[in-house]
Amino acid sequence: MNRTGNGTTQLLGSFLITAFLLPGCMNDQGISTDRKVIDKTSGARIDNNQFVHPGVLNSRASLDLIRSQANSGDAARLDGYSKVTEFVDANSVPTSFPATVYVKGSGSTPTENQIKTDAILSYALALRWAKTGNATYATQAISILNGWATNFQRLLPDAGTDTRQTYLEASWFTPTFVAAAEIVRYYTVNGNSAGWSNTGISKFQDFLNNLKDNYINRLINEVNYDNNWEVSAGYAKMAVGVFLNSSNVYNGGYDYLMQNIPVIISSSGEVKEHCSRDCWHPQYSLTGFAYAAEIARIQGDNTVFPAYSSRIAKGFEYMEDSFQGAIGCRSCAGQAVFPGAEVASNYYNTSAKITSLRNRQDPYGATGDKTFLGFTTYTHRTIGR
Repeated sequence: MNRTGNGTTQLLGSFLITAFLLPGCMNDQGISTDRKVIDKTSGARIDNNQFVHPGVLNSRASLDLIRSQANSGDAARLDGYSKVTEFVDANSVPTSFPATVYVKGSGSTPTENQIKTDAILSYALALRWAKTGNATYATQAISILNGWATNFQRLLPDAGTDTRQTYLEASWFTPTFVAAAEIVRYYTVNGNSAGWSNTGISKFQDFLNNLKDNYINRLINEVNYDNNWEVSAGYAKMAVGVFLNSSNVYNGGYDYLMQNIPVIISSSGEVKEHCSRDCWHPQYSLTGFAYAAEIARIQGDNTVFPAYSSRIAKGFEYMEDSFQGAIGCRSCAGQAVFPGAEVASNYYNTSAKITSLRNRQDPYGATGDKTFLGFTTYTHRTIGR
């Protein structure tokens, strides 16, 4: 299926390379080319493993900005930061980490809940350390990253759950771990680093490769749902590529994500799964797209947010219409808004509809089902481009 689209500068003049692999096989970028047509020439892709760090959702400049504002008493920034402290205070730092995580397609299991909660907690602790410089928070974040990297072995489906659910769950929690890891590995507070050892970093890289090779890449190669699954995998692979300093990994996620933008968001803005399913799943897609676009922006690529005639913006505007009750197939009035709206609002700051959507829930913390990282009011409210 050809998922490349029209209307974006980065796709014009490209040539397409199609390779045919045995079922289940992957090329260097983790894309099964027997059913995907891949644009290999976009100038926005990363070459020579040249990445900006921190580079997943937060940059050094944005962390400096929000830290300065919060520590200077900026009320709006502190309001967003309160969601970070609330999450840290409500969740204990774990002392044990299961080797096997069982996932459930509808609902959760204790081990699934732990890995998703721990991913968000590690990120919240990393943000708290970046704001305060208190080494305790850095040590706690690192202990979570090291604990999972050292002990985790596999994801397995719970009874009655399709194996492919393991691919999706990995695509959800992996980039949250990476966002935390990018901060504690690269950010410094008053010249002081978080103190993550090279041994710990190496083990964490092994952890990411396990998740990428055995779950995220398998979603990319084995699933063809045209919905939030593909978005989550593309976003996750881009994040992993940044931490691994791998152009091949990052570009594989980037290409896959770009191919899916016009498939999942129509030219009218309609987002897959809104009319057919609920108000949550289309927001999974939009949040994944917004977070991936923000990673690309930090890496110097300002073309994803406006790609396909600002298709991502149209998707968020469509959701605001649904929250207003203006979409005939489904009204989302009174439903939760996902924290990706804050990231979208920061970039698309001239869109009245996206601003309205963002203002429906403020400040943003973690998502209720712990699928995506949150705290975006603290990290992204009016930080600029």
